[in-house]
Amino acid sequence: MPNSKTEEYPILWLQGGSCSGCSVSLLNSVSPTARNIIVDEIIPGKHLNIRFHPTIMAGAGDLAVAELERTQKESKGAYLLVVEGSIPLGADGAYAMIGEQDGKEISMHSWVKSLSQDALAVIAVGTCAAFGGIPAGDPNPTESVGVQEVLSAEGIGTPLINVPGCPPHPDWFVGTVASLLLHGLPKEEDLDEYLRPKAFYGSLIHDNCPRRAYYDVGKFAKKLSDPYCLYEMGCKGPVTHADCPLRLWNGGVNWCIGSGAPCIGCVEPTFPDVVAPVYEKITDEALPNIGAE
Repeated sequence: MPNSKTEEYPILWLQGGSCSGCSVSLLNSVSPTARNIIVDEIIPGKHLNIRFHPTIMAGAGDLAVAELERTQKESKGAYLLVVEGSIPLGADGAYAMIGEQDGKEISMHSWVKSLSQDALAVIAVGTCAAFGGIPAGDPNPTESVGVQEVLSAEGIGTPLINVPGCPPHPDWFVGTVASLLLHGLPKEEDLDEYLRPKAFYGSLIHDNCPRRAYYDVGKFAKKLSDPYCLYEMGCKGPVTHADCPLRLWNGGVNWCIGSGAPCIGCVEPTFPDVVAPVYEKITDEALPNIGAE
């Protein structure tokens, strides 16, 4: 019988301006489990080799930084760069440093610029990495930005996939990576205008919300415990693109609106400034977009 060989896909996972919640969400993946993702073959014959991840790796210091450098050199064009958290540009990147080289601290900004150039693809996990998120909220003292802004400013053409959410559903990341391994890099028509996979971000939450019928007949909740549409309580579902009502969270147990809370629009590039305050009704000017593709 021919010898089967597992194909390794190295992953370098950087964390910048964030709370590590995106990593925590992924580690809570139900099917596949975190063990399946990290240890097993994510699909037959293909394995994700997470060589650098500040939250879960055992290595530290010079040994960990050396792995970043080794992977970039030995797996050029074959590794995935995953970025979690925003990229602070203020104070020469001093707000997010990752290791040292020759006794000098290296900024998150520098690592993203360097590693993205040699990556097979870059995946921005979470809204902070995709669009700047909460760290980039007004007044943005750290001058935080998302990955796309850095790549554009540096003229780096490596394919970028945004998987926003605060945090993103684990399926969104796992599905994105699995699709990449099965079918290759996404085509232009597979992503929306914000480089989000349409498979997960292709429809409005409002269109699939189980409370949509209440919206249509004008029955709105006056307090969070009411069973009616939460639009007047600040729900951003009418302007938010994600499959939360269909996929649900925590292994299909529930989701924000199902638990009586309004959608806060956390997957959108306008989060948090434009969609805030959380419990205030959005302006009616946005409503003509309901149901638009």
